[in-house]
Amino acid sequence: MSRIGKKPVAVPAGVKAAVAGNIITIEGKLGKLTYAFDKNFKVDIKDNVISVNRPSDAKQDKATHGLIRSLVRNMIVGVTEGYRKDLEITGVGFKAAVQGKVLNVTLSYTHPINYNIPEGILIETPKPTQIMIKGIDKAKVGEVASKIRDYYRPEPYKGKGIKYVGEHVRRKAGKAVAGAGAGA
Repeated sequence: MSRIGKKPVAVPAGVKAAVAGNIITIEGKLGKLTYAFDKNFKVDIKDNVISVNRPSDAKQDKATHGLIRSLVRNMIVGVTEGYRKDLEITGVGFKAAVQGKVLNVTLSYTHPINYNIPEGILIETPKPTQIMIKGIDKAKVGEVASKIRDYYRPEPYKGKGIKYVGEHVRRKAGKAVAGAGAGA
């Protein structure tokens, strides 16, 4: 089932990979990541190539095989290049600013929202309506971006809110347009 799991993962120059029991550690120029995989699986490192082997051909093992391989590859990309998510804020008076270890987001609520930036994540605001989230852990970067976006998801009538850069917000016609032919 998993063709992804069978693919070997190349370890680039400048990256150290080590396996101890069921824990793999990847260390590169941007940092160090560890992952504890299922103890039934075997991860081998030979000639700067990481291969993942599954214990059986059971459906669950095949699925987990591809997952472990993908997570190992994401770790290697994370410690060499890093991950980044960009958010943009749309709306009058909506803005964001980083103050130390806190992201201060002002939306249409009565109070500003203070989001404590987690360890291993770097947040920048080049413009008051732009938020850049960077880090070496792909899952953590995505989770932080999702949490910030959830403070005010883009709404379909005016498009106000926090959205990913490049995300298309499906717009709806307002009440005046929708009800124009109904009462005539």
